[in-house]
Amino acid sequence: MPDSALDLLSGDAQTFLTKAWASRLHLHRGDPRGLVGLLSMDDADTLLTSSAIRTPSIRIAKDGSVLPESSYTRGATLAGKQLTGLVDARRALELFDGGATIVFQGLHRYWPPLSRLTAELELELGHPCQANAYLTPPGAQGFAVHTDSHDVFVFQTAGSKQWEVHTPDGVEDILLEPGLSMYLPTGTPHAARSQETVSLHVTLGINQLTWRGLVERSVKDVLAGVSDEHLPAGYLDDRSGLAGELGRRLESLAANVRNLDAAAAVDAEVRRFLTGRGPRLAGGLGDVLAVRSLDDTTPLRRRPGHPCVLLDNGDRLDVLLGDRSIDVPAWIRPALEELRTRSELRPADLAHHLDPQSRLVLCRRLVREGLLEVVG
Repeated sequence: MPDSALDLLSGDAQTFLTKAWASRLHLHRGDPRGLVGLLSMDDADTLLTSSAIRTPSIRIAKDGSVLPESSYTRGATLAGKQLTGLVDARRALELFDGGATIVFQGLHRYWPPLSRLTAELELELGHPCQANAYLTPPGAQGFAVHTDSHDVFVFQTAGSKQWEVHTPDGVEDILLEPGLSMYLPTGTPHAARSQETVSLHVTLGINQLTWRGLVERSVKDVLAGVSDEHLPAGYLDDRSGLAGELGRRLESLAANVRNLDAAAAVDAEVRRFLTGRGPRLAGGLGDVLAVRSLDDTTPLRRRPGHPCVLLDNGDRLDVLLGDRSIDVPAWIRPALEELRTRSELRPADLAHHLDPQSRLVLCRRLVREGLLEVVG
């Protein structure tokens, strides 16, 4: 198996990162088993027919048009309260049989295999990721040629689809089959049509963080310090006076910007990203029960897709865990650094850093916080 989510999707991760965001198509052929198990036809069937899925988690399109939700949803009651947007499986299947594409949206939020993959991809790229899937009947096309406002990885999990991809060098026709993944930069025009059999493909969207966004967040407090008082009366006839005053204010603003601490701004950006992801706690119920009897010999492992980034804060240490941060004493940094280098461990493995009680307290807390999980 590849060493990382990026290797799984793109082959050589370093090559991909060198080419990424360079407005070019990138294809990688690998072992189909690495990706097809992430969402099978049976999985799609279960989600559509047996999970009480609701809009906007489902969208249906046909011949380039998105169909109204009223054509495939119904209402119901639960504990006396009204539910809306429930997918009517019978009506959805009828539309599918008539040539419509069923889109599963936001799978990173509710389908564990793709939730794990996107979590790992986010940590490798440093950009938020999302997952959708497209179930298309034989010989059909859900959407006309269009562009996306984000980069995407595409991979097929069932059947095949003929893609029309517009690149700076012209139009390329690509037959996407299980085992072949494709990377499309932002703004690449494309469309796809299924072949003789049903098609199921997944798109992983990369919602890029930009230099403009980072700069705007970095100077936000400086800009907030600029006076919000009104422009002086009569400036229409005294443009030079207004220009001089604006120049003085811009000089003051520029001086304040030059005094910004770039390293602190980067720490703030890392903190923002690594405390704002959604919680991913598959198996958390078992961990809550198992942590009560955790001892020095309990096997633990790092929960996949969860960061453990350490930021110094005086005699304290902020530990960024993805959806939150925790505050711990700085003197336990060596134990956390040890933990960061291992995928699996037992509390006893921290014996050269912490006494028995301290390492058990730390491991129990990290299980409860979701960074570690109890093996078995």
